[in-house]
Amino acid sequence: MDYCKKYPAAETAIFEWYSELVNSDFKNFNELKDVYHNASLVGDDRIVFNIMGNKYRLVVRVVFEFKAIQVKWFGTHNESLVSG
Repeated sequence: MDYCKKYPAAETAIFEWYSELVNSDFKNFNELKDVYHNASLVGDDRIVFNIMGNKYRLVVRVVFEFKAIQVKWFGTHNESLVSG
């Protein structure tokens, strides 16, 4: 994953998040939110996750029906404020 090369300090956290999500069986955002309390639904099936205590943000599109996850953006919290 290119993000791990750009943000090596976040590599372990990204792979832990990915492993948790892939091995889960969330049927909808509410079920996901019960586990990831800081996750935010921002529209167009996109969810923002705070990684490493909100040092990084991960924006993904999740289609629960097909158990599909598509990474849309990853970067530092500060970068997300700029790219807004």
